Amino acid sequence: MTVYLVGAGPGDPGLLTVRGAELLRRADVVVHDRLSAEELLDLAPAHAQRIDVGKRPGHARVSQEGINELLVEHGRTGATVVRLKGGDPTVFARGGEEALALADAGIPFEFVPGITSAIAVPAYAGIPVTQRFSSTSFTVVTGHEDPAIGEDGSVDWDAVARVGGTIVVLMGVGRIRTICDRLMAAGRDPDTPAAAVIWGTRPEQRTVRATLGTLADQDLESPATIVIGAVAGLDLAWFERRPLFGRTVVVTRARAQASSLVARLHELGAATVEIPAIRIDDPADGGAALRAAVADLAANDWVVVTSPNGARRLLAECRDARVFGRASVAGIGPGTADALREGNVEADLVPERFVAEGLLEVFPDPPAGGGRVLIARAAEARDVLPEGLRERGWDVQVVEAYRTVQGAPSPEDLAAAADADIVTFTSSSTVRNFLAVCDAIPPVVACIGPVTADTARELGLTVDVEADVHTIDGLLDALVAHLNPNSTS
Repeated sequence: MTVYLVGAGPGDPGLLTVRGAELLRRADVVVHDRLSAEELLDLAPAHAQRIDVGKRPGHARVSQEGINELLVEHGRTGATVVRLKGGDPTVFARGGEEALALADAGIPFEFVPGITSAIAVPAYAGIPVTQRFSSTSFTVVTGHEDPAIGEDGSVDWDAVARVGGTIVVLMGVGRIRTICDRLMAAGRDPDTPAAAVIWGTRPEQRTVRATLGTLADQDLESPATIVIGAVAGLDLAWFERRPLFGRTVVVTRARAQASSLVARLHELGAATVEIPAIRIDDPADGGAALRAAVADLAANDWVVVTSPNGARRLLAECRDARVFGRASVAGIGPGTADALREGNVEADLVPERFVAEGLLEVFPDPPAGGGRVLIARAAEARDVLPEGLRERGWDVQVVEAYRTVQGAPSPEDLAAAADADIVTFTSSSTVRNFLAVCDAIPPVVACIGPVTADTARELGLTVDVEADVHTIDGLLDALVAHLNPNSTS
């Protein structure tokens, strides 16, 4: 019976600590604030209760007293309770108050430190909070004080100004003019470099650079981390210079397959909206034909799989790789070859063009007297490959390994997709099913290859990006080149 006060970091889900992720994965209850990245909530088990107690400027969904009571209430049940707080739970996050409430109630608790926005956010804006010889100290101070104390507050801004070095102000947007005036009145030069980093470490990060004398006149909003000092004049920006920064990309792959594409998009700086236009489902016969084909697998000269899904479904029915016998194995594309490799099966043939036509170009002729080919594929696949092989003299059996079923995205996700900049399609079925559920098409349409692009055009879309290399990396390379035509990287 323990309540874990976990620091979620400043926003980028990749900044969550290993300990924090471990606790989220076994949580029964997650009490979270608004600065916690939504992706982090996905780490919790499906059965876990998620309670949003997020505060916004001028509005608290649940009062601090109410949050304390919630933690005590759930802590008494014996459940694993994670209190997920932005940044670090002990740095201006009222984690100490929550711990006191738990201690008074006799409920064990644990602090799980997080990466504080006071250091991480400036770093993501290319501002180190210290610099050798010029800024050898930094002071972290809250700009959000108890209103009952009055306008002057409890912070000794004269003392803060005299300390020198870098000043980092958290939650200070609402009082920024007063703060700047107090620091200048205490002797800080109005020309001192200053910066405000808004929604730091998130895809919507925005950095406003000014001086101490002009910062209060800028367009600022919460949440912002404010940096005042010589280091704020440094411009070592990297986060906001990534090639897809500021873009929102719709990912239409099935949710089970989307993680690799989503991760790569985030690395390139994009925000993502997941609209799983398809769901991978069992074959119509429940897999009976696939199981029967696997029982006779060794009777084939070739076994062909046309997608990673087909490869994984086929291998799931193979209890032993020896069932392939003398059969050679072909896979369309490196993704399919990788999926085969996961099952310790190395593809004998992977075409340079990752489409059915590419495999036909390099597929051998049947031996004298004929030969057999088994093709494990999606129910909705094109017939180019089996028909082409039959014309070459092969005896071809096609078996349904899986079906793609139309997904059911939420209204909130569809609204987010309508406001996105880019939509990515990785198969013809993602195109068809996305158009069946979404009326608004983002301005840029990107397709993984010619087959997908042809389907998109047939359905009335203008294809802006078509990858020459028909892989996830190829799609992203083509997208970056399209959006940054003058880039030399």
